[in-house]
Amino acid sequence: MNTPATTLPPRILLATGNPGKLREFSALLAPLGVELIPQDALNIPAAEEPHPSFVENALAKARHAARASGLPALADDSGLCVEALDGAPGVRSARYAGAEASDADNNAHLLAALAACPADASRRAFYCCVLAFVRHADDPCPVLAEGRWHGEITTSPCGSNGFGYDPLFYLPELQQTAAELDPAVKNALSHRSLALTDMVQRLLRTLPGI
Repeated sequence: MNTPATTLPPRILLATGNPGKLREFSALLAPLGVELIPQDALNIPAAEEPHPSFVENALAKARHAARASGLPALADDSGLCVEALDGAPGVRSARYAGAEASDADNNAHLLAALAACPADASRRAFYCCVLAFVRHADDPCPVLAEGRWHGEITTSPCGSNGFGYDPLFYLPELQQTAAELDPAVKNALSHRSLALTDMVQRLLRTLPGI
C-alpha cells in the first residue's frame, strides 16, 4: 500500500452510505492521496442488490454509482459466511434479521440460528469482501478484487469497536473479537483491507488505461 498516489484516480465515488465502511475505506486509501466521495454527498440513491453473489452485487452498485455521478466508482459487497449455516447470512448480512434490522438484531438472529444447529456444529466463519471498480458506467473491463478474513463465531457479543458482526467474530490467534481490536489493527487485517490491497495492485497493473 506504499505505491505513489499519483498513479491512481484522484477522486473516486464510493458506492455506499454505510458510515462504518466509509471510515474504513477512507483510512485505507488516505495514504494514497485518493479522495473518496460517498454517494450520499451527491444524493445518489442506493442501488438494488438482488443478486445471489457478492461479485454481482458489487458490480451492480459500482455501475449505478458511476452512471449517476460521471466519476470512476468503487463499490463493495461484503458479508459474513458461517460454515454451519451453509454460508449464511452471506449477501443478506446487513438484513439478516429483516429489512430494517439493526446490527444488534442481526447479531441476535445469528446466535439464535447457531443455537438451533447441532451442538457439535462448526462455528467457523469468514468475512468476505468483493470490490468492483469501474472507470465509467459501461466499463467493459471492470476491476474486481476479493478478501477473506477467517475466524469463528462466539456465543455472546464482546467489544464495542467496529460494526456489523464484529462483536461476534472471534479471532483465535489474537484471542479477541473484531470489535475488541484497535481500529488501526482491524484496518490492517480485515477482509476490506485484504481486498483493497489486492484492488490497488490490480489497478496499478491496468495503467495507463485508468
